Amino acid sequence: MATTFHDLSANTPQGKAILMSTFKGKVVLVVNTATQCGLAPQFEGLEALHQRYKDRGLVVLGFPCNQFMGQEPETNDTVEETCKVNHGVTFQLFEKCDVNGKDTHPVFRYLKSQLGGLFGSRIKWNFTKFVIDKDGRPRKRYAPTTKPEAIEPDILKWLNA
Repeated sequence: MATTFHDLSANTPQGKAILMSTFKGKVVLVVNTATQCGLAPQFEGLEALHQRYKDRGLVVLGFPCNQFMGQEPETNDTVEETCKVNHGVTFQLFEKCDVNGKDTHPVFRYLKSQLGGLFGSRIKWNFTKFVIDKDGRPRKRYAPTTKPEAIEPDILKWLNA
C-alpha cells in the first residue's frame, strides 16, 4: 500500500498513467463523480474552484464512479466530453473506477485509510471530496452534500500554508 498520496497513480480515460507525484507542492481536491447524480450540479462548483485557484496551486481531480445506483453510465470514451459539454468541466478526469469493495482504486483505498468518514472507510455516495495538502498529506474529507464553495476557506488555508 502507498505510504503517501504522491506514491500513487491513476489512468486518464484514454489509459495514460498520471503520477500523483506530479502534484507535489500543490493542493489537490479528489472527488468521485457521476454525471447522472442529483449532485452533478457540483461539477460547476468544482470547475469554479479549479478556474479560480489553478494558478495558485489547486488541482481538482475527478474520478467517475458507477457504484451508486448506476449514476455514471458514460464510458471512458465519452465521460470527458459529457462533463465538458454538460457541466463545463476542464479539470482532470480519470477512467471510471470503484471507490468501495474489492476493486477499490488505490487512490481511494489510500484516502479512506487516512480519513475515515461517517461510514468508516466506505464512500457513502458520489461527490465525496478529499483535500490533500502540498506535501501529499490528506487533510480533510467532505460529505457528498458539502458544496464545493463551502470548502473554499479550507482550500485557501492550505494554499496559503
